[in-house]
Amino acid sequence: KACQTGKISTAEAAAQSHIAQDAAVQTEQSKDAALDFQQEVQVDYTGLLSFLQRVEDAVIKELNKNWKSHAFDGFEVNWTDQDETVLCLHTLSYPEAQDQNLQVTSVSWNATGSVIACSYGRLDDGDWSTERSYVCTWNLDRRALNPQHPDLVVDVPSSVMCLAFHPSQPSLIAGGLFSGELVVWDTSRTEDPVIWRTGMTDDTHTDPVYQVKWLPDTKHRKHGRLLSVATDGKILVWREEQDGRLALAEGFAIVAQQIPRSTRLKKVGWGEAAVGVTSLSFSHFDPDVFVVGVEGGYSLRCSATAQAPALPRPGGSALLRAPAEFAFSPHAGPVYSVSCSPFHRQQKIKSCFLLPASPRNLFLSCGTDGQVHLHSMLQTQPLFALQLSKKYLFCVCWSPVRPLLQSVSAGEVHLFDLARSTHKPAVSLKQSMSDCPVFCLEFNTKHMRLLAAGDAAGTVKVWQLSSDFTEQGPREMSHLEQLASEIMD
Repeated sequence: KACQTGKISTAEAAAQSHIAQDAAVQTEQSKDAALDFQQEVQVDYTGLLSFLQRVEDAVIKELNKNWKSHAFDGFEVNWTDQDETVLCLHTLSYPEAQDQNLQVTSVSWNATGSVIACSYGRLDDGDWSTERSYVCTWNLDRRALNPQHPDLVVDVPSSVMCLAFHPSQPSLIAGGLFSGELVVWDTSRTEDPVIWRTGMTDDTHTDPVYQVKWLPDTKHRKHGRLLSVATDGKILVWREEQDGRLALAEGFAIVAQQIPRSTRLKKVGWGEAAVGVTSLSFSHFDPDVFVVGVEGGYSLRCSATAQAPALPRPGGSALLRAPAEFAFSPHAGPVYSVSCSPFHRQQKIKSCFLLPASPRNLFLSCGTDGQVHLHSMLQTQPLFALQLSKKYLFCVCWSPVRPLLQSVSAGEVHLFDLARSTHKPAVSLKQSMSDCPVFCLEFNTKHMRLLAAGDAAGTVKVWQLSSDFTEQGPREMSHLEQLASEIMD
């Protein structure tokens, strides 16, 4: 027995109109209007010629003024969207290095601007001379970028104090070690990336290397040369040898007898007379001129063509020369960073000397006194001295695209726009929540909006700058010249 309802009937119904009609309204073309359009336009050529003759002199005068004007020097049209904010694009780190409490001592962009490298080591006190350290690289263009997993990790038995990618070969990177040695790695070789090294010889630095820089070799253009500076007072230039060695080509030494008496040392032995060099920057327009910062608080203008010998020292394959020519008013503590202006305008006065306030003669310095100095290479006193912080300042960089923009590292990354103010930063970027020191900065010269900063917590942050900080204003060069002139007056 079973019970079931009867069959349920269903039906579907729909309604839709099926009649469509198009309607349009358009005015009819007037036959007279068509005829008027086709008729030839009447031009008063006699009156036009008379007008052009009257204004010719005035127009030519204004055109001549325009093509001689510097109003739009350095100005480039930007067709991209304007961005008014500064963003942190990436926060990079290597957990194994952070577990050892290692710090980021240096950052460097490669020749393509897509790969960033950082070195791990220690800049604070402690017996860490034999501590294991690392060099790490990330390719920011890689889709599978892992901020905590570098594309390449190189184990180094001594703390790496500084790095520098080769300016044209994207896979070559040089490093200076705490031990005083220099090493060049080829990041395209995964098995054994070391291709050149100085080894420990009588020529090698006896103190930590604080800066390394690639130099062009005018004699052998395919072969590069390396410059290194260290707190043993030596500035050494190395050349590549076929057997994997870096051999000493020439060298300089900063000695106490070359700088003002207030910093001269009483003893004359080599170890006592040498003045520790912490930073170096070459003039962008005279390859024989460079500025160094020293532990005594001074910045010194030096010449690569100097021939006078420095104090003799035992051993070594090359005679070290004394390059210092001029000492600038000191900081109240060691100078940690100097940066020469990459901008200039070829202006001359009747005596054919460059104007004293020319941007090509300017450089920045910072140090442990928390001050930033803007100097002209032609006078001892700074154009201005800014007390930015009560903490140490470790790095100062001149923007590669904006003459009035500089970046300074302290507990934060400060961007100074001199067009806005010479007394306070335009923006201060929070590198970390712990306010740990920011040891290193580097602008990306290929992707102008990128700025990398490394800190004591072992973190590298890649900042994307807004258009305000990457587009040169039409009168920025004139503004910098005027600013320097006003301060000097």
